Amino acid sequence: MYKIGLFNDSFPPSIDGVANAVVNYANIIDEKYGDAIVVTPMYPNVIDNYPYEVFRYHSAKVTKNMPYRIGNPFSPATIHTLCKKKFDLLHVHSPFVSSLLAHEVALFSEKKKLPTVLTYHTKFDIDIDRYISNKEFNTIAKKFVKKNISYADEVWTVSNGTIDSLRKIGYNGQVVVVPNGTDMKKGKSSKNRIAELDRIYRTKDQNLVFLYCGRLMWYKNIKIILDALKIIASSGIKFKTFFVGDGPDRPSIESYAKNIGISDYVIFTGAIYDRDTVKTYFSRANLLLFPSTYDTSGLVVKEAASCACPTALIKDSCAAEGILDGKTGILAEKEDCESFAKVVLEALRIPGKLEEIGKAAQENVYLSWEDAVSFAYKRYEYVIENFKRKKK
Repeated sequence: MYKIGLFNDSFPPSIDGVANAVVNYANIIDEKYGDAIVVTPMYPNVIDNYPYEVFRYHSAKVTKNMPYRIGNPFSPATIHTLCKKKFDLLHVHSPFVSSLLAHEVALFSEKKKLPTVLTYHTKFDIDIDRYISNKEFNTIAKKFVKKNISYADEVWTVSNGTIDSLRKIGYNGQVVVVPNGTDMKKGKSSKNRIAELDRIYRTKDQNLVFLYCGRLMWYKNIKIILDALKIIASSGIKFKTFFVGDGPDRPSIESYAKNIGISDYVIFTGAIYDRDTVKTYFSRANLLLFPSTYDTSGLVVKEAASCACPTALIKDSCAAEGILDGKTGILAEKEDCESFAKVVLEALRIPGKLEEIGKAAQENVYLSWEDAVSFAYKRYEYVIENFKRKKK
């Protein structure tokens, strides 16, 4: 049994894909394998009611628009306290503040250096290019991320496609792919829950329902979804599309949907935090629309698969890894609305096709967090033993 430190810059009450991953790592490690301690920035008035320890360290809100708080990784008191935790391995989920703090703890721990794993969850090269236009600062930011990544004894990604992002940052070391899973169990929500959803939104069980689930940000290729919906609507097909989620771009996304004349076809639910309710949306949907080429894994694809809901994706995107076109999902050849609408319409023309693909996805795409963390924990054991051999 090992004591694993899970370091991340986000954790509930902040909700994102990486925070979700850390929650599930901690839950399963604590339940099945050993001890897990989550190390994350402090949020005001947060009460952590988890079966494992959540260590929160001093943080500050940087800007009004930024949803995350930034922790102080250089606090001697924080480092001293964490060094006494007697971790066996540190698993870092962010190459920013968390990585700096973990590096300090690894260096000054009572065990005189600790093995460290870093999972590169996000295409940070794209984020840096998007937000830092100044060439000099852009280069500095990428060097900063690269240096933090290099602190780790082993670097993981959640998909093969993410490795390319690491290379663009400048990291050329070995990479191990350790995929994320989903906490949703196989099987649809109850008929009563699905019927209640139909009652709330005045849909009927025979109605065609599309779904988008995730942050409402333009960079998720939501414009492709909206424009494709307009094309599908113009073909005479009746449908509703649930947009489950929230984000800074929600007002402009809703405005765009109205401007192109598809308001009657879309329903924006806002953020939904209850997992059983989210599962009901996946259970009701006939097809998940996920043309994002930004996401490195796309947990929603596995969540949809748990409910036998197929997904429409962009060919060669990270989220589409392992998807067989027309068998376990449907893939658009190009990253544009015409191509995306075309593959959806083609699938709709074949009676029972989406249901057939959904069942195949449930059997072949679905991956539980239990299985994902089981694989990760075996890798922890390898890293720890390899670290010990190198120290001798």
